[in-house]
Amino acid sequence: MTSLALHQTAYSSPAQEPAIPVHWRARLNALRMIALECRTAASADLFKACAMLSNKEDTARDAHARALIKCLAPAIGHRPVFFRPGVEELSFDEAWLMRAIDAAKAADLDSMAFLVRSRVPKLFQRHVAFLIKGISEQFSQI
Repeated sequence: MTSLALHQTAYSSPAQEPAIPVHWRARLNALRMIALECRTAASADLFKACAMLSNKEDTARDAHARALIKCLAPAIGHRPVFFRPGVEELSFDEAWLMRAIDAAKAADLDSMAFLVRSRVPKLFQRHVAFLIKGISEQFSQI
């Protein structure tokens, strides 16, 4: 019978999964940068922001994200938590937003509607969904 050294084991522990899925990293860091910029800006009215965006076809990539981040606090009832770009942790607000964007990108409208309804009052749901769908389309190259 042979003994194993302490640093050798008969089985190895599974590798830890990263806290943030790889396919979210670039999009999440871009949203975090926008959230940093919007932190000191005044919050915007959700209805006015959506009306302004819906009439422009050549909207910049960040416009939907800026509008959503500026309007998200009144829509969800508290200031959303966004970590600095590159942070390996994921806040509940970031995870919710990334899942909603993924659902919109996959055209899974039922999942996106569920996610929006789970946190946003009925008055704001259509506008928040519009902005999330816009982000999924505008950030499709990321």
